[in-house]
Amino acid sequence: MTGAFVSFVTSLCFLIVGTQGLEGEMAELAKMLRDNCLEETGADVALIDKVNQGATLMPDGKLKCYIKCVMETAGMMSGGEVDVEAVVAVLPEELQRHADTMRACGTKRGLDDCDTAFLTQACWQAGCPKDYILI
Repeated sequence: MTGAFVSFVTSLCFLIVGTQGLEGEMAELAKMLRDNCLEETGADVALIDKVNQGATLMPDGKLKCYIKCVMETAGMMSGGEVDVEAVVAVLPEELQRHADTMRACGTKRGLDDCDTAFLTQACWQAGCPKDYILI
């Protein structure tokens, strides 16, 4: 995986791309990541769509593992630890206002890595609900 891909996915997987549209290669990379993690986890895309329409993250087991898959693939999480500073470092300038929220969340430990990814993302969502989306 190229560094540019990881950087793109990491900033995208803060999962708060807001209203910015993705085009061309970026949209293709996001779709590939989404499709791969959906296939790997069996998560229900309808739950992701509900979150993107403003719903709070649901504590669904497959959705939790989908989030973990995205975070690990993007290099945001390894060995059950979220690398918040790596995520903050590649956030687009217009999203840097969320850096303190992300740092305050840190890694929210769960029962397993899927739960940890979910709890961390839920904290990010609670801190910046208007900009939060899942790919």
